[in-house]
Amino acid sequence: MKHVFTRILGIEVSFTTTVEDFIKHSGPKITYTKQPLQNEFFIRSNALLFEQGINDIEIKIENWEELPCFFEAGERSNIPFDIFSAIFYLISRYEEYLPHVKDELGRFPVKESLAYQNDFLKRPLVDLWAKKFLVALKERFPEIEQTKKKYQFTSIINVTTSHCFAYRSFIRTIGGILLDLSKFRLLRLFKRVAVWLSPRKDPYNNFTYLMNLHKEVKCKTMFFFQFADYSKHDKNVSIYKNKFRYLIKSVADYSIVSLSASYSSSLSNTTLKEEKSRLANLINRPVSYSRMRYNRVHIPKTYQDLVETEFTDDYTMGYTHEIGFRAGTCTPFYFYDINLEVQQPIKVHPFAVCDYSFLKFKKQAQVFEVLDAMYRETKEVQGNLNIVFSNELLGSSNRLKWLELYRAILKRYYV
Repeated sequence: MKHVFTRILGIEVSFTTTVEDFIKHSGPKITYTKQPLQNEFFIRSNALLFEQGINDIEIKIENWEELPCFFEAGERSNIPFDIFSAIFYLISRYEEYLPHVKDELGRFPVKESLAYQNDFLKRPLVDLWAKKFLVALKERFPEIEQTKKKYQFTSIINVTTSHCFAYRSFIRTIGGILLDLSKFRLLRLFKRVAVWLSPRKDPYNNFTYLMNLHKEVKCKTMFFFQFADYSKHDKNVSIYKNKFRYLIKSVADYSIVSLSASYSSSLSNTTLKEEKSRLANLINRPVSYSRMRYNRVHIPKTYQDLVETEFTDDYTMGYTHEIGFRAGTCTPFYFYDINLEVQQPIKVHPFAVCDYSFLKFKKQAQVFEVLDAMYRETKEVQGNLNIVFSNELLGSSNRLKWLELYRAILKRYYV
């Protein structure tokens, strides 16, 4: 209810289960029950919000004019479906509690999501429902007052590998050279040697360019640095390299810097706490925001761990290889733990775009064709459009010119 009324619509509400108090109230009022009391605005409730635990739910997609919807409410309801149960189902990530086969990195597969299967993944459906709901409320209660929010655009730079070749240990460099030779990757070998001789030429080292671009465009930007020990999945520069440490501190002078948690930290909360503490000590300020390696979110364990480690905000809610709104909303929300039946004190900031989802495209025009539609609807509902780019792709070669694409996206969507 708070996500719908307070965070999206900017309307203050109160609740009562006492019939007498409800009848006495002279202002706008809604009943959310099986049967209306009088002639008030009525939404017929589904059983979902009155249950405990997880149940296998059969969902049938209907249409509310041009918007897909589910949990049909019948003709007497002023809204043809239970909007609150449908929103709860999406933002609680109810379907991720249900049995499913994870992908090779242990993630919930996008193709098993209701949004992907019913072709509304690219739409902020929760917010579009809320906007349409507000129109119906104002027809009945024109005196409703609301605090309007504003569209926000945030660029997130995810740094899990700050440098491709530079600042590696002698052993790792020799190992890389031998690997390049064994696979006849002569161009990569040439680049490796060139960077070894002049570290400034490292292809991933675009940080000065990025900071200057962000100053020029004046958009909100966040950098998430991995600050972890070396492991199978975490192969960044050593956290003890002075030039790497200086890089993080210099970026923190101009932008928000927080933690891109390692793969290892998702297996050990002690490791997560240590990474958080190390980074906080380096930049001399609290580290409150998190992103998980490979966008791995295990519902609800990941958020339980983040709460225990005293993170306040997370920016991992999205899919790596598919564009769209994983939780169906473009508005930040607090995670609700269904197992514990409690709202956790961590705010989830969904991202709509990860740069790896662009690998399927051959031209910039194809990217903008998809993003333009998402931008229009996100701006229409005054939501948040968060995009994630990695310095790895920004520094790599591809048929898409990544730095040009990134600049074009910032200038096209930041206002």
